[in-house]
Amino acid sequence: MKRFYKLVSVGHEAAGYRVLLDGRAVKTVGGRPQAVPTAALAEAMAAEWAGQGEAIDPSAFLFRDMADYAIDVVAPERARAIMELLPYGETDTLCYRAEPDEPLAGRQREVWEPLLVAAEARHAVRFVRVAGIMHRPQPAETLEALRAELERLDAFALAALRNTTSLAASLTLGLAAIEPGADVAALWNAANLEEDWQAELWGKDAEAMERRHRRGAAFHAAARFAALARN
Repeated sequence: MKRFYKLVSVGHEAAGYRVLLDGRAVKTVGGRPQAVPTAALAEAMAAEWAGQGEAIDPSAFLFRDMADYAIDVVAPERARAIMELLPYGETDTLCYRAEPDEPLAGRQREVWEPLLVAAEARHAVRFVRVAGIMHRPQPAETLEALRAELERLDAFALAALRNTTSLAASLTLGLAAIEPGADVAALWNAANLEEDWQAELWGKDAEAMERRHRRGAAFHAAARFAALARN
């Protein structure tokens, strides 16, 4: 699509802050007013529009897409959005470890265990650690506590969490990434621990590294989206 606007700005109204293209407010893909809770988030979304060249690149609108998801999907169907996140707690990557006598298990204990212990303390839950790939259910009390944690988040935090969690294949890492002051780079490295382990053994693959870079950028963007929506 060819760029169809010249001036990008931010306006404010009762519903929140909105991106304006040549003075006209942007709507969501679902046709709703694209009103966000903070000026900081609106400015970041405006920067996505301002940064476009003569041809619009849809892949560059990471913040816009998360805002649309928050408004069009999470807000009207909050319970469904939460239900789609909970399975990541049931099969959290941090809970599935190599067999104790395997070298990888030592790396997992070093990196993952402190993160999982911190998550248990933060959310007042207990996770079952699993050696191998066979599924073992998490305690019902843990899943209920995680559900309650998700219920406390607003639509914009849940939209960010959808991305951090799915990219990390871990609800604990996803939640940690949207906490104030999160070390997002360390969390992303933890999510890629097994991939990095394989790269150390067999060498790096250029295509895999490019994919990781793209996914890492999306992970960082989601964490920043949550921070901007909160501040």
